Amino acid sequence: MTKDEISDILENIARLLELKGENPFKIRAYTNGARALDTLTEDFDKIVARDGLGEVEGIGKALVEKITTLARTGKLEYYEELREQFPPDIFTLFDVPGLGAKKIKALYDQLGVHSLTNLERVCRDGQVAALPGFGAKTAENILKGLEQLKKSAGQFRLGDISGLAESLLDDLRSHPRVSLVQVAGSYRRKKPIVRDLDFIVSTRHPKIVLEDFVGHHLVDSVLAHGDTKASVILKNGIQCDIRVVKSEEYPFAVVYFTGSKEHNVRLRSRALERGWSLNEYRFSLAEGRELKEPIPEVYTEADVYRALGLAFVEPELREDRGEIAAAEAGELPQLIEWQNLRGTFHCHTHASDGRASLEEMAHAAEDLGLQYLGIADHSKSSVQANGLDEKRLLEQVARIRELNQTFDGFRIFAGTECDIRKDGSLDFSDEILAQLDYVVVSVHAAFSLSEVEMTDRIIKAISNPYVTMMGHLTGRLLLTREPYKVNVPAIIEAAAATGTIIELNANPRRLDMDWQWWPLAKEKGVRCSINPDAHSTAGLQDLIFGVGSARKGWLTRNDVINTLPLGQIEQELARKRK
Repeated sequence: MTKDEISDILENIARLLELKGENPFKIRAYTNGARALDTLTEDFDKIVARDGLGEVEGIGKALVEKITTLARTGKLEYYEELREQFPPDIFTLFDVPGLGAKKIKALYDQLGVHSLTNLERVCRDGQVAALPGFGAKTAENILKGLEQLKKSAGQFRLGDISGLAESLLDDLRSHPRVSLVQVAGSYRRKKPIVRDLDFIVSTRHPKIVLEDFVGHHLVDSVLAHGDTKASVILKNGIQCDIRVVKSEEYPFAVVYFTGSKEHNVRLRSRALERGWSLNEYRFSLAEGRELKEPIPEVYTEADVYRALGLAFVEPELREDRGEIAAAEAGELPQLIEWQNLRGTFHCHTHASDGRASLEEMAHAAEDLGLQYLGIADHSKSSVQANGLDEKRLLEQVARIRELNQTFDGFRIFAGTECDIRKDGSLDFSDEILAQLDYVVVSVHAAFSLSEVEMTDRIIKAISNPYVTMMGHLTGRLLLTREPYKVNVPAIIEAAAATGTIIELNANPRRLDMDWQWWPLAKEKGVRCSINPDAHSTAGLQDLIFGVGSARKGWLTRNDVINTLPLGQIEQELARKRK
């Protein structure tokens, strides 16, 4: 069993124990264990193999044996016995936004709620509103959460399925009977939300490859298993299709199944102009069309584009948003790549709601090959996140200055994620902000303002000369919270006018500002900072999702400030203050 699967089971055990009313310390042991696994950077399998789980901070003695058993056998009798004490659908209640274990326990104990269906019923018939500690507003919020859940059914965040998709891809690549393999579809195009996974495989042994695929340990159930295609449901609930093709069909299949549909329509239109038909297998003579050019040999995906008079279009750009015209004119951008990043900003420590120290975050950034890291713990209004007041913030700044004396070729930048208050004022005075290296401002409360009010609020905040960058611009949480109402083009205009950087929040739950707005921001001259909003050392690795989203937004290394080396980034951060 994988580390992520075990982490999920530990979380489930904690939930079941809370539903039982167990000792809070016992519950916390399991949540701490899950958190320790989530933030683990060392190879999990190697730790288990050398019996080293006891050395991992956050994993107590009681959990070592259970985690080891799960890792080696995939089963845990203790967990199965706990599950038998509750209805099988009880876990679905935890998917409802805003509904935590305490409320679920009350609903289960007092109203017998154990599924989404009867949760909706007791909300609508007034039983939830009548419960002590709930009320009409809570019932209304639960119903909104249920509606959001229905809307997001069958959808998955890119970051939530990335590990699983890459694991399958690696296993297929190492399969002795597989010649070529590519993951296609919206996952390859780096859409923030993915509905399914598609794998294209070139092989001369389709039967063996398909049999091994449907028997993979990540497969939960098999929907279909034919001669050239299989469809399965993976253990996380996403549908996954695999298609096996001949080597000469492979480039066409990869182009076709990568999509998007609109992009493919454009390609087929160009083929018809040449008297060809284009499908997922080949170029062929188009019926009723004059052959204007001979059909060329095609060996690679790039050959397909070349045959159509186009430069190769990177998968992220294939959304029919001008990429065909740019490819024809030779004007496609050279998109940013992971290795272009030199540092990052907007990272949290355990001073607010992070889970690592300054030193741990810095060392993790160095391990990723970064030259600098910007710390931005929450400000005092974010009470729920243990936000720092002026005294604690300045103490942190002093500590950062001390630490920087110990580094060679690396630097921590002292900042804050400063709350934008309802009226657009900031949580700290200019006198305090002036003592920081940079300032991120974000909205964390009062989401229900009108579009005009929210837009004015944000523009007022970013007009402050000490504000370096705007954090998670629309406040969205993918699949769980809609963006607040805000005029994004107006914010982009204001950012351009004030010299404010806009963050691309790389946390896969956010990916905010959305990729669709970056071409406009680029046109207006607004710079981007790809920030992980990391709350742990492992969270720094979310930068990869930010890079994918930046590529999808047509951004190059010159559009992103944190591609600048350490020797130049300080000047960039100070530009607006001048």
